[in-house]
Amino acid sequence: MAGATLLTLFDDIASVLDDVATMTNMAAKKTAGVLGDDLALNAEQVSGVRASRELPVVWAVAVGSLKNKVILVPVALALSAFAPMLITPLLMLGGAYLCYEGFEKLAHKFLPGETHDKENHGKLVQALVRSDVDIVAFEKEKIKGAIRTDFVLSGEIIIITLGTVAGAAFTSQVAVLSAIALIMTVGVYGLVGLIVKLDDIGLYLKQKKGSASLRFLREGTGNTLLAFAPRLMRALTVIGTIAMFMVGGGILTHGIPVVHHLIETSTQAAATLAGIGPVMPAILPTVLNAIGGVIAGAIVLGVVSVLQKLYALVRPAVQTK
Repeated sequence: MAGATLLTLFDDIASVLDDVATMTNMAAKKTAGVLGDDLALNAEQVSGVRASRELPVVWAVAVGSLKNKVILVPVALALSAFAPMLITPLLMLGGAYLCYEGFEKLAHKFLPGETHDKENHGKLVQALVRSDVDIVAFEKEKIKGAIRTDFVLSGEIIIITLGTVAGAAFTSQVAVLSAIALIMTVGVYGLVGLIVKLDDIGLYLKQKKGSASLRFLREGTGNTLLAFAPRLMRALTVIGTIAMFMVGGGILTHGIPVVHHLIETSTQAAATLAGIGPVMPAILPTVLNAIGGVIAGAIVLGVVSVLQKLYALVRPAVQTK
């Protein structure tokens, strides 16, 4: 009897672990859009510090990111336990933010922020060249900025994950949220560390001395990495932006019944087309979600721009009082 009970317990544990693994996998897929953007943003935030300090800065930001998630995971679990009705609105808000951020990147060159970016770039160059600039203070400022950015992106990841496991048992929610928080932190900042060091690895291989027989291979690999590093950064930015529209748009379209029904109806109709019909159910919903994400991003950006202009008009009057 005791043996049968023990086997039943093992079977229950295996079943729970299997459910947790399945939900973690689903959550990881849904947060892929944020992950791509997280990689590009953090690699960009860390760039600009001296080569010898890149990895310590990445480590400091990674520790800050872990602290962010230590705060966010209990808050998310508390919401699930005491205010589950807020999960869907927060999920929709996160989806709208993703779409807004993606569309802002597309429209960035038409916005006044481009001048601000050039000024920041000039400050960064001065910090690296001038000897009288406090490098420690400069690094701390970079780290603080990266951790602030990470808090927003980590919040999106946790809320999206919570939406995936909202109907699961509390213990499963704890396990999945903790697993996603740890996997995303280790994965993102491990890759960020590798990305920011790609050019240094390429330069090392190119300059390394050794046997003449391997020189051609080393120099070729080094030149490839030096050419690949900036292209990888640009590719991550593009992929991350597309993924933001896909994920954010998917969240919003699933949360609006009329739009979700329209996408389902369109997919069913497209599935009857000759030749391309069989592949349409796999492609069309993703495309329509992304289009919905672009539209939502444009709307949110328009609203934010109007509010910013109104605030700029009202602010002087408020300050004079």
